[in-house]
Amino acid sequence: MFIESFKVDSPNVKYTEGEIHSVYAYETTDLVHENRDGIHQWIVKPKSVKYEFKTDTHLPKFGVMLVGWGGNNGSTLTAGVIANREGISWATKDKIQQANYFGSLTQASTIRVGSFNGEEIYAPFKSLVPMVNPDEIVFGGWDISNMNLADAMARAKVLDIDLQKQLRPYMEHMIPLPGIYDPDFIAANQESRANNVIRGTKKEQVERIIKDIREFTEKNQLDKVVVLWTANTERYSSIIPGLNDTMENLMASLEKNEAEISPSTLFAIACVLENVPFINGSPQNTFVPGLIELAIHRNSLIGGDDFKSGQTKMKSVLVDFLVGAGIKPTSIVSYNHLGNNDGMNLSAPQTFRSKEISKSNVVDDMVASNAILYEPGEHPDHVVVIKYVPYVGDSKRAMDEYTSEIFMGGKSTIVLHNTCEDSLLAAPIILDLVLLAELSTRIQLKAEDEGKFHSFHPVATILSYLTKAPLVPPGTPVVNALSKQRAMLENILRACVGLAPENNMILEYK
Repeated sequence: MFIESFKVDSPNVKYTEGEIHSVYAYETTDLVHENRDGIHQWIVKPKSVKYEFKTDTHLPKFGVMLVGWGGNNGSTLTAGVIANREGISWATKDKIQQANYFGSLTQASTIRVGSFNGEEIYAPFKSLVPMVNPDEIVFGGWDISNMNLADAMARAKVLDIDLQKQLRPYMEHMIPLPGIYDPDFIAANQESRANNVIRGTKKEQVERIIKDIREFTEKNQLDKVVVLWTANTERYSSIIPGLNDTMENLMASLEKNEAEISPSTLFAIACVLENVPFINGSPQNTFVPGLIELAIHRNSLIGGDDFKSGQTKMKSVLVDFLVGAGIKPTSIVSYNHLGNNDGMNLSAPQTFRSKEISKSNVVDDMVASNAILYEPGEHPDHVVVIKYVPYVGDSKRAMDEYTSEIFMGGKSTIVLHNTCEDSLLAAPIILDLVLLAELSTRIQLKAEDEGKFHSFHPVATILSYLTKAPLVPPGTPVVNALSKQRAMLENILRACVGLAPENNMILEYK
């Protein structure tokens, strides 16, 4: 059974006009290695920590600024939100299609809230706590091309022509602000697009971005803004002692106009200085150590890296299943080809390397979880290939071969072929990232031994379900298994309304 909304009735939850206050018992464990009766052994000690959560239920007037607004992802997301807001339908070769938010965790998935008369009850994910309605988002952003969003949508060749015709009047007046173009960080084949760029030193470029954010906020009378990078993949930045390894060195390098500060890092610096959440949707190392330190120092939200939409999402499910089933993946070979601008930019070796790194590390935590299967330091052979094939456009092909060892020396091979429309998968992920980033700024918590409420850590692990290479605070374990990431996100929001984690035990029926 499906219900649209619910309210929790519990002594641990209090709803007021402006917030939800919950008291939550966090059940976890401590491990110690100690000598008992002359034998060293691991001892697991269950413990319960009381947390309090406060969620501000006031929904702000919300703006999203996309870096790379005129690209395939930016134009597709903007078009999709407008189509949903206006209730647009259009003719395809199969049927009359209605606008929807399929592919969005927050808008199109459900959570189990209990049972009623022996039937499982589900509610929208977005019903757990108040979230901004995506139809009400105000969009803006930057691009190194001055093409308006209607023409950019046509150039992308993602959406059906009938839909494009209906959306053109809404989008032809949308023109991106000038972006930061540095040919040292992206493929040379992008130069022909770069007719809309911010000139000046790197410090002047940061100051211009800050000015743009302030003017966008004031012009649209916004309460909150989130900035997200969906522009070209950059090459990795070199981490250089004295240049970008600390907050002080990074800011001094900005003053000195050091060449090794990438455009994405410049955008991130501007957002952190303005205390505006910044999300990196590409695989490069935007968040150099000095930038992470700056964000933590200023308690400004950052999140990333790289949208997890197709092949990698499947990998984080399948390898988790195999290792959890006691099957040993020994070889993972992943091949992709695509023909959009992302594919053209990735045809350069230095930008492909960024993507290769973000895709290759996705199985590490799952392999490390099972020392029965893997010796220390052992890892599956893992190869990632990406090729640019213009004809296929945005319809990316992904082919994977998983070879595993099974019982008594046997071998098992699984082969997947995935044809996915790249931007139609990425757009709802962008939507979820900005909505969850905004939501996380309205949640405060404190443990029982803490005197004051505080926000989540500024390095937003809450976004990890949506990213290939989750950014985590220094010293925090990286979790890539998709089911664990989703459970983490759902259970944190359940805690905000005093609900226990979904454990699927269903003891009442056992």
